[in-house]
Order: sequence, then C-alpha cells, then structure tokens
Amino acid sequence: MESTHLLGGSKKRVKIHPHTVTAKYATHTPYTPQPGVHTHFPQPGDDGYDDAPSFEEFGSFLEETSDRKRLTESKRWPMTLFGSKDKETSHKLQATGGGEASDRGAKAAKGSGKGVGDQLASFGEASVSASRLTWVGLLGAALAHGCLIVLTRIASERFSLGPLFLLLVRSMVQLLSVAVPLHRGENPFGPEGYRLRLLCYGIAYSLSLCCAYSSLTFVSPGNGTTTWRLATTALSATLAFLLLEEKLGLVDGITISAGLCGLGLVLLPTADESNSDSPTDPVAFWKGAFGWSLSALAGLWMALALVGYRSLKERVGVGTALFTVSWTGCLLAPASLALLQEGWSWPMSASAWGLVLGVVACSAAAFLGMTHALTRLHPALVSASQSLEVPVAMLLYLAVLPLVPTAPEVVGNVMVVLSVGWLVAMKLLPSRGGGRRQREEYEEILDSPIK
Repeated sequence: MESTHLLGGSKKRVKIHPHTVTAKYATHTPYTPQPGVHTHFPQPGDDGYDDAPSFEEFGSFLEETSDRKRLTESKRWPMTLFGSKDKETSHKLQATGGGEASDRGAKAAKGSGKGVGDQLASFGEASVSASRLTWVGLLGAALAHGCLIVLTRIASERFSLGPLFLLLVRSMVQLLSVAVPLHRGENPFGPEGYRLRLLCYGIAYSLSLCCAYSSLTFVSPGNGTTTWRLATTALSATLAFLLLEEKLGLVDGITISAGLCGLGLVLLPTADESNSDSPTDPVAFWKGAFGWSLSALAGLWMALALVGYRSLKERVGVGTALFTVSWTGCLLAPASLALLQEGWSWPMSASAWGLVLGVVACSAAAFLGMTHALTRLHPALVSASQSLEVPVAMLLYLAVLPLVPTAPEVVGNVMVVLSVGWLVAMKLLPSRGGGRRQREEYEEILDSPIK
C-alpha cells in the first residue's frame, strides 16, 4: 500500500509491509526501494494482481500455520481407541493437497468478478445447508423429548418404574459415550483449563434432570414438563444476556414470548380444579407446591447448563458433553433416590426392559440434537424450539389413552406449534435484501485499494 503527501516541495512515499514500514523523502526524483526490501504489493490494474493470494487463502494459511493450532494439537490426549489421528490427517492432506492447490489456482485465474459470485453462492449454500441440518436436529430432539415424556409416564403408571430409577439407568448406559472422545484422541474430562467449567456444566445439567424427574412424583407429568420448559426458556434468555452478552432480536423475542404464553395457557387449571368446594388437604397442597418448585428449579439449572455449554462450544465436543452429563448423573441420581426415599423398582418383563431402552435412546437423541444446536444458535432459541415437546407428548398420550383435552390446552398447544413453526421459517427462508447487501459489501472490499 502506498500513500503520497505533499510536504512543501518534497514528496513523501510510505511503503507498508507486514513486518516493516519504510518512509523516505525525495525532492525531485521518486523513491526507489532498496534491493532486498519487499515493499511493493500488486494493486488493481497491475500485472500479476490476479495471481496475488486472496483473503480466503491467506486466512486458511494463517489458520493452518498458526502457533495456536500447533499448541492445541500438541496438547491432545495421547490415548486413542482406533489408532493415531495424526497419520490419518497427514494421509488425507497428501491425497487432497494437489487437488486443492489446483482448484485455488483455477479460481485465482478466473478473475475477481466471476469468483465473487461463485464464492458467495457456495457460502450461501453451505450456510443454508448447515442451518437446515441444525433445525432438523432441533425438531428431532423435540420429538424425542415428547416420546421421552410419554414413555416415562407409561413406565410409572403401568410398570411402577420410578422416574429417578429411569434417570439412573439412562445415565449408566450413556457412559458408553466415552468412546467418542477417546476415538478422537481427546481427554474425556475436557481440555486442560476448561475442566472446572465442564464439571459445573455437567452438575447443572444433572441437577436439572434430578429436579425435573423428582417433581413427577408430586405433580402430573404434563404440568411438570410444561413448567420446566417455560422456566428454562425464560431464564436462558436472561442468563445469556447477563453472562454472555448475547441478545435476542425483536422478532425472536416476540416469537418466544408467544410460545411462553401458549405454555402458560396449558398450565391453567381445569374447571373442576378451580371451582372445587371441597376443603383442600394441607398435605396435598404442600406436596403440589414442592413439585412446582422443583420444576421451576429444574428450569433454572437447565438454563445455566445451556448457557454454560454455549460458552464452551469451541472447546468441548458433543460426545465429551454427553459423557460428562452421564457420569455426573450416575452420582446425583442415587443421591436423589436416597434423599426422596423413592422405592427401588426393577423391570420384571421384556416389555418393561424395552420401555427402559426406549427411554435411553430418546434421551440420547434429544441431547445430541439440542447440544449440537447450541454451537450455532442462542440458548433461548434452542429451548423455545424444544417447547414443541408439549403438544407432541399430548398427541402421543391421547393416542395411547384417549382423553378429551380442555380448551386452554388446545389453544396453548396451537400457539406453541405456530411459534416454533414461525421461528423455523424465519431462520430458514432466504432474505433477498440481505443477500444483495452482502454481495455489494463483498465487491466493495475487493475493489478497494486498501487491503
């Protein structure tokens, strides 16, 4: 980059290099760079400008050769299950290195005009594809959560399996997820310097599950789940703003508020409960109040867990997070069983064991979809999309045991479905104005002589 200023009768020419800055004054003759000093870079219109490396190539070069990457790779856990990953990486680089170099050279030879369109198109397609996969995983997690609610209710009513026992079994089976970080050559307890934060995340998530499953002993599964999801969504939006300084857009805030109103309608008491003239049993009242408090507390712990993983998303993989939640659940679930004095129950039939395995599979699928989405989306958006579990659970339970829902339940579930559907549509539908502005800004940067 070169700049010329008139200072009296002399000219000042400044040559800027990534490592050196050279400034010399000349009265009549122009400045000529000294031999061996790299002070010239091709500018638009010069020969060889198209052969200059682009920003994308320079960024990838820095990423591949940076000290930060070498330090993180050198600190990988040496233990692996299926061989060394360094050999596989070097083999892949050798196999694809020539093809990538030829592709870069071809893109550079095409010129800046056509390359901008191709790069923007490929970037847009990749972004939309990743967003679609993320939202498909989130909706699948909501369906798995709905199935999990129904299976837990059936296990409690027909097979006398306590919710905390199901939580203990699923935590023990999900300990097998330790194979994922071991296969990748990572420490299953997290990278050095982040283990305490990962431990706090696992404890918060397991405490949330323990409180949520314990509340099912005192309140109905539908009310407990709805309260848990409502508290999680509202508190995750607040905690993400306070702890991570992540804000919600206006449209997202309105959509989430509509979903929360729908959940509030589902929680409205029925006519029989509100107009009951019989005296209230103090024991039943305090048991219900304790159950509602446990559901709200579960929402608080879950919001902390979502925000905690959001801050660790670049350091901790999904497999490591699942293993952390599993082993902390194996410690906290028996403690909750002893504290609440819940009787120990054991499946005595093949159908009961099949139900338990179904609970384990649904919980793992829901966790994977929700945790993967946290790497790209706001915690409140992730929790709001999981509100779809409430209408899904209602429909599935009506298919198993036909019951007539009340009008507030129907209206509330419809509002939840519409809010989640509108949220997904707003995130996935293309914006023409945004794409045009993005292309104009990109072309303006490329055409600028200051690079």
